Amino acid sequence: MAESSPVGERGTHAAFDHGPDPPAGPQVQSARADPRAVIITFIPAAGHSTRMRGADKLLETVNGVPILARTAHIALEADFGPVLVGLRPDNEKRRKVLEGLNVKVVDIPDAELGMSATLRRGAAEALALVLRHKEGDDETSGMMVLLPDMPGINTTDLQDMEQAFSSSGGTSVRACTTDGKLGHPTIFNANALKSFQTLTGDKGAAEIFHQDNWIPFALHGDRARRDLDTPEDWADWRTETNTPD
Repeated sequence: MAESSPVGERGTHAAFDHGPDPPAGPQVQSARADPRAVIITFIPAAGHSTRMRGADKLLETVNGVPILARTAHIALEADFGPVLVGLRPDNEKRRKVLEGLNVKVVDIPDAELGMSATLRRGAAEALALVLRHKEGDDETSGMMVLLPDMPGINTTDLQDMEQAFSSSGGTSVRACTTDGKLGHPTIFNANALKSFQTLTGDKGAAEIFHQDNWIPFALHGDRARRDLDTPEDWADWRTETNTPD
């Protein structure tokens, strides 16, 4: 079983009816109780899947759906703001599986610089969307970082975390296991997003947690830390959960 580390420390933490073609760009709409606020979901998917020995972990399927598309789908289904996906400009296969989903792809031309490059661009795009939302409230707006290689995470998890964030008045929220081990997803408030531009290397957003107040949010079992980085991880998870590929 693979376990996730702080956002970005080890990589991209990586059948339904798509419906009609989406309008151009994400639409800033929120199902939240406070319509002044908006949460942008950012899915960082610019990594190389180096531990998959030639395969792409984000194209591995869950019930016939590539996990990258599944992750975007649950974010859209959570329905609390636009969904952004960070991709390398030349990764056409990952772009292909997102076709028909109302997401905006954020190009990460400097992805080789590490996860921090992906997070910087995602945070800048998210902050611009928050500011564009005319009645945006910095206190309860922000960005969820949703890793695309964690198949145990579901729409209800995202909605419950959003509710915790909103109820706290906009304190950043980080998922953890039922026994308290920190994991993912995470929601950063708009003020914390401004700190993302100082990130460097491949440490990801771990240092942001040391600069900002945050609260843990327990998800059932180990799904806040269960990510699938290798063929063995995928085989073990499918066997344990009896989930077809």
